[in-house]
Amino acid sequence: MEIFTVRLEKPEDVNIILGQAHFIKTVEDLHEVLVTSVPGGKFGIAFCESSGPCLVRYSGNDDKLLEMARTNAAELGAGHSFIILLKGIYPINVLNSVKNVQEVCRVFCATANPVEVVIAESEQGRGILGVIDGYKPKGVETEEDIVEREKLLRDFGYKI
Repeated sequence: MEIFTVRLEKPEDVNIILGQAHFIKTVEDLHEVLVTSVPGGKFGIAFCESSGPCLVRYSGNDDKLLEMARTNAAELGAGHSFIILLKGIYPINVLNSVKNVQEVCRVFCATANPVEVVIAESEQGRGILGVIDGYKPKGVETEEDIVEREKLLRDFGYKI
């Protein structure tokens, strides 16, 4: 078995949800969840089918995000994995809906950070072992950092 990483490619202003599902209808069900959750949000979805023709299945409403999702999924090549690229939608607004899609087994990450996916490859195929989401901590927050964090959450409208 070989273990390596694949870096997901995306612009800084795009969020990623990376997960694992189990059925061909995943793409259509994820599309429905996203299009009904945040009107006007842009997205691209790709799903690595792991039986039958083993194709990268895809859907979305933005050509650039769709192409990035297809390219990233093909590079990952991990069976039954899916990637959603979001613009104008924060993962916090759709994550529970995504997790509640019947086919979704797990979510590895939901982030705007750079992501490296840890892959294991055997004779049979590829699987995701985990993700490296962003960077390691540079320290522990100070009292000033706490005030800034609390202000940021209120500026976003997530806290009152």
